[in-house]
Amino acid sequence: MFMRRHKERVMPQPEDPKPGFKWPVAVAQPIAAPAQEVWAAVSMPGNLEACHPFCEQNPVEVWPGAGSRDEVHYLSGWVFERRFLRWIDGVGYDLEIGRRGGRSSFVSWRILPGHQECTLSIAVYPHVLQSIPVAIRWLPHILRIRPMLRSYLSSVVRGFEWYAIRGEPVPRNQFGSHPWFSAPKHSSRAT
Repeated sequence: MFMRRHKERVMPQPEDPKPGFKWPVAVAQPIAAPAQEVWAAVSMPGNLEACHPFCEQNPVEVWPGAGSRDEVHYLSGWVFERRFLRWIDGVGYDLEIGRRGGRSSFVSWRILPGHQECTLSIAVYPHVLQSIPVAIRWLPHILRIRPMLRSYLSSVVRGFEWYAIRGEPVPRNQFGSHPWFSAPKHSSRAT
């Protein structure tokens, strides 16, 4: 008797905003500020210039709401475009980010309110390695991609915390430099 092998279809869970993407990387951090203050920082146009420790410029094309578009000019010289797919006032948004005309990663920002504080979480579904078979990509994901993205996301969340609590822009590389997004060592840019 022959057994017919078939692929099981993985049904996306309702909370899975990017079905088919494997191994998202997420960071969540409590912030000692009310959710509405953190939302004000997260939703202001050009917010990354004040809140992101690796952002040099954040020019806005369209703002606010679903359909918003802006660019992130990193200290390293990389320029990524963000395209906002979903906007939930007071809660967060979902977006795609990548080089213009290139592949995109999916990012979900959420604010969970508390009594006198809130939690800001950012989850990235990276496009890198998605086209490589799972058996091959797990090692580079575990050893390189996940640790680098967690470090990056931790600095970004801490930058928003800095701005929400102090009301002043976060200094560049405030929480340490990052090999992908900080200014190149040979650069003359001030940090």
